[in-house]
Amino acid sequence: MPPTPTTPADPGEPRIRDRGDACPGALRLHAADDGRLARLRVPAGLLTSHQLMVLADAAERLGDGAVSITSRGNVELRGLADGCGAELAGLLRESGLLPSDTHERVRNVVASPLAGLDGLGCGDVQLWARELDALLCANGWAARLSGRFLFALDDGRGDVAGLGADVTLLAEAGGSAVLRVGAAAFRVRAADAARAALAAAGAFLEAASDTGAWRVRELPTDREPALGAHLERAGVPAETRPPDPGVRDTIDAVRAGPLPGIVKGPGGWSLSVAAPLGRLGVAQLRDLLPAPGGEVRLTPWRGVVVPGFGSRDAAGARLGRLADAGFVTDAGSPWYGVGACTGRPGCAKSLADVRADATAGARAGTAARHGGPPVYWSGCERRCGRPHGAYLDVVATADGTYRVTEPFSGTGTGTTSTSTSAAAQTSATATDPTDTRAQDRTSTTK
Repeated sequence: MPPTPTTPADPGEPRIRDRGDACPGALRLHAADDGRLARLRVPAGLLTSHQLMVLADAAERLGDGAVSITSRGNVELRGLADGCGAELAGLLRESGLLPSDTHERVRNVVASPLAGLDGLGCGDVQLWARELDALLCANGWAARLSGRFLFALDDGRGDVAGLGADVTLLAEAGGSAVLRVGAAAFRVRAADAARAALAAAGAFLEAASDTGAWRVRELPTDREPALGAHLERAGVPAETRPPDPGVRDTIDAVRAGPLPGIVKGPGGWSLSVAAPLGRLGVAQLRDLLPAPGGEVRLTPWRGVVVPGFGSRDAAGARLGRLADAGFVTDAGSPWYGVGACTGRPGCAKSLADVRADATAGARAGTAARHGGPPVYWSGCERRCGRPHGAYLDVVATADGTYRVTEPFSGTGTGTTSTSTSAAAQTSATATDPTDTRAQDRTSTTK
């Protein structure tokens, strides 16, 4: 019997599992109610103009005409027909999106999306991401990692360091980085960052042997990864360092990541936009296309960063066109900070068409409150794709209502109400999340 996990389970999901990892990939397609689903890992969210065009073509010819950006900055294609797997894999290989058949599901790497663009970071985490991806694909043992194991490469601003990754690298001024795995933290040279992250993954696999754990937080208390020993074995000089209290494992009641709009940096201007409910149609994907040879960066907040503008006027003109195309380009938009799982009809487990209801809420202007926590709609208690940290939790129930809890962070605490109305669901909980008097107060609206 697997050892007891150290922490409570996330809602609807056990910490320790006695089955294999069935996480979808680009080659292992998942059979959903709306067709086959492919999940493509995009390390650091980086896509070239050619790769973006390939994804648009694949969605149009093989899928439902759209792509979804996940909470890890990866891509999902839905509505795929039976028997299209070989053609899809060929398209992805040709474009460089599938560098390894054996390791494609373990390439889960998030990185600070504005690294190198706004002058605020301490390290080139995009370089780390490329090196780490190559190391993962080059080491056969790394294919044993779960498709849910996550690396976070933070350039020092503390954005992706708050996403609860299994292995986190936080860049520091002076050419060093802090490596965090669970409660352990070591300082390493920035030049060794990618090798240190790989060694940390090896330490986890050794500790997780025979436990059924897929994530570091699922390890039993007597299975702490031997991080120092693995760093030494990998030839990575390191010094023990206490965890930085300034970097949190959760993001409490704030929206993290780049705000929508124009981003100025020392080398030019960039754009930050968000995809409504994380979905982009084929036409929108093509609207995003940078100049040939350019790139875009998908974010873990279901947004896109488009770098490479030589003037603010050029960036502003492009931002206006993206707004016309349906992108979220301003933090005041009712769509900003609103997310949803797939829901009906695509998911058999869902109790409601949450995307339609979230859309109704956004159009009514009630789906989010400016400056408040993110709002996430879930079709069942699994809450697939939910944000990390505190958020307004809207969950469909079997009796046809929504249970709304604010703020929610997986602890079961917060203000709870029930409403049948999509437009009224947030007004039922329109309390100040900082008002402690609202905690544990329950109301029901039928």
